[in-house]
Amino acid sequence: METSLFSKVVILLCMTFFLGFKFIHSAITYDNKGIIINGQRKILISGSIHYPRSTPDMWEDLITKAKVGGLDVIDTYVFWNVHEPSPGKYNFEERYDIVKFIKTVQRVGLYVNLRIGPYVCAEWNFGGFPVWLKYVPGISFRTNNEPFKQAMQGFTQKIVQMMKSERLFASQGGPIILSQIENEYGSEVKEFGAAGEAYINWAAKMAVGLNTGVPWLMCKEDDAPDPMINTCNGFYCDYFKPNKPNKPLMWTEAWSGWFTEFGGPIHDRPVEDLAFAVARFVQSGGSYVNYYMYHGGTNFGRTAGGPFITTSYDYDAPIDEYGLIRQPKYGHLQQLHQAIKLCEKALVSSNPTVTKLGSYQQAHVFSPEKGTCAAFLYNYHFTSSKTVTFNNQQYDLPAWSVSILPDCKNVVFNTAKVGVQTSHMQMVPSSSQLLSWETYDEDLSSAEDRPTMTANGLLEQVNVTRDGSDYLWYMTSVVASQSDLNGQTPELLVQSSGHAVHVFINGQLSGSAYGTRENRRFTFKGPVKLRTGVNRIALLSVAVGLPNVGPRFETWNTGILGPVVLQGLGSGKKDLTWQKWSYQVGLKGETMNLASPSGASAVEWVRASLASSSTQPLTWYKAYFDAPGGVEPLAIDMQSMGKGEIWINGHSVGRYWTMYANGNCGPCNYMGTYRPTKCQHGCGSPTQRWYHVPRAWLKPQQNLMVIFEELGGDASKISLVKRSVARVCADAYEHHPTTVNWSLDSQVGTQRLHVAKAHLQCEAGQTISSVQFASFGTPSGTCGSFVKGTCHAQDSHAIVEKVSHVKVV
Repeated sequence: METSLFSKVVILLCMTFFLGFKFIHSAITYDNKGIIINGQRKILISGSIHYPRSTPDMWEDLITKAKVGGLDVIDTYVFWNVHEPSPGKYNFEERYDIVKFIKTVQRVGLYVNLRIGPYVCAEWNFGGFPVWLKYVPGISFRTNNEPFKQAMQGFTQKIVQMMKSERLFASQGGPIILSQIENEYGSEVKEFGAAGEAYINWAAKMAVGLNTGVPWLMCKEDDAPDPMINTCNGFYCDYFKPNKPNKPLMWTEAWSGWFTEFGGPIHDRPVEDLAFAVARFVQSGGSYVNYYMYHGGTNFGRTAGGPFITTSYDYDAPIDEYGLIRQPKYGHLQQLHQAIKLCEKALVSSNPTVTKLGSYQQAHVFSPEKGTCAAFLYNYHFTSSKTVTFNNQQYDLPAWSVSILPDCKNVVFNTAKVGVQTSHMQMVPSSSQLLSWETYDEDLSSAEDRPTMTANGLLEQVNVTRDGSDYLWYMTSVVASQSDLNGQTPELLVQSSGHAVHVFINGQLSGSAYGTRENRRFTFKGPVKLRTGVNRIALLSVAVGLPNVGPRFETWNTGILGPVVLQGLGSGKKDLTWQKWSYQVGLKGETMNLASPSGASAVEWVRASLASSSTQPLTWYKAYFDAPGGVEPLAIDMQSMGKGEIWINGHSVGRYWTMYANGNCGPCNYMGTYRPTKCQHGCGSPTQRWYHVPRAWLKPQQNLMVIFEELGGDASKISLVKRSVARVCADAYEHHPTTVNWSLDSQVGTQRLHVAKAHLQCEAGQTISSVQFASFGTPSGTCGSFVKGTCHAQDSHAIVEKVSHVKVV
């Protein structure tokens, strides 16, 4: 009989970390076996944490959790557009204080891979390029173009000099051991041909000439010139080989999940598959793995690109958007990292000997010298487990898994056997109430009466707004005669190049239409109510983040470019495309700075029944609230609203949009090749319902929340919630000893044991509640719905109560 013990226990464990690390002047080199730090080859485990996607008060906690999770390196892009919002004017304050971020990494005791780019992709607005760059005369992005190269070199030099002045490169005693120039350029080379090859050679020479004293990387660039190290990005990289035999095998983006777009489902990547991919890479000689993302965070403000990328950039990362540990992903990877580190000496000193153990099974053995041996036993069959013989012993290999044997005898880790807890998160209403909502009408007439400019024909949106606002009004008028309308229902057709449009006829909303990330071009087609005489047509074009990827994306159009046609009139159709149009950039409320505390207090708001105004488009809402007690992360529940933007005390939380998810949601099995379409959830629900509110943005009382609503919603149902752990469950396998013994904070937990110990956690601020299920035997089910099996030890509850000091209910 296979035996197991299920229990739910809660352990309150408060620990304060005082972590420090003294860096010395380090010589960083490389060979085909890895990065060499002061003469020692390393297996380096890295994780991406992007400083603008969290707040400075979160940084140390995130980095500390990364270190406890087994990471050696923190990887971050450098985001040009937030640092140089206008030419020669720089911003390195608050969330953009990259020096503070890197010094925090140094203080915690980790290294840094600084991916300067300065093109970053990253689902970030305009791929990280400032929009003003598009208007430099004669420019063409990411090719052998002198205006672009001059601007790119200027910013790269600015960042490198800043790092040097703060002595942050390893050659100066700092934590930066690697840097990256450009980003995923391989596909662009095919587009630009000889000009692309000339550009990438120039970029490499420029970077090396900056004399940082650390190696430079080029990811997804097979032709990276020496001494650049070309690296792999993807879900799997065990197939990858560097372009020269003296370069190490490096994986700069091991995708931990996938990004989310409004209207799409949430993508998960099972940790069993992610661990399998990493183990495969290491057994193939890989010496550097970076998880993209380790903490995804939040696209605050208007930083999300795409277009249509959500404000949440959670990415199913080991640390979730709010900074909480995601289990079992975090703990299972932590065990993987410790197992790999146990093999490090053998891995960096020898090449693997590959032995066939079966049709789909292999042994990768590293044995550089007598007495040192590490083995990876590999089963790449999609569905079938296999018992194999290795070193005269038998080993059970689950399907699609790797077992790690640091001594070539004992299995310390298998990628498919998850022996850590699974945390189920919940959003709990807070005690803080949003009371006394007040409204302010955006007042369409103000845009019609005071246009920014007029022109014959339709103008491209970004050329007019310079991305200073998501919004651009296109306004014109049309005269309808009695014969035009007699018994007719006119129809308006508006063709747009993205991303959304709201159609107003004589001040009334007639309808809306949207594109998608995959198909930015769309057409609004709907009946319109005209009157005899002059009719005012106002089209509000809305950007939802500028493109961040694709050849020559700086040339892509946004906005209403036509045709715009009225059809179904008695006199026939009228093409309005080339008549006189007036334009107004942005909203009246943006000009008045209504989102700021000073701007909000400078106008008269109306306290009215929300029930009567709940469907009113183009409405600003304002309310005050006190900060909820406790330390749990906070979010705003926006399910009752339509589309718009949220501000807290003048800080932009980001865009919200209650767009319902369409996808292929269903059961998810970790076995077999992973793609984003494989494991999805949330179909039929809003793609994003909750929006992260950093506690650092709050004061104890009278916090100002301002919302701009485009379509109409019910603000009375908006609420502030806390994110916390609801329950945790875990498995521990007989003859599968854990390689870790870790605890961070405190956590409610359920544990399934054989003979191995399991350590349970709950987040800070939570306390022990109860044990809901305990069974030593053959229970079945999943976390929260366990059922006793035919074999069950009757004293399971008593034993769990004794060891946990928690009442079983």
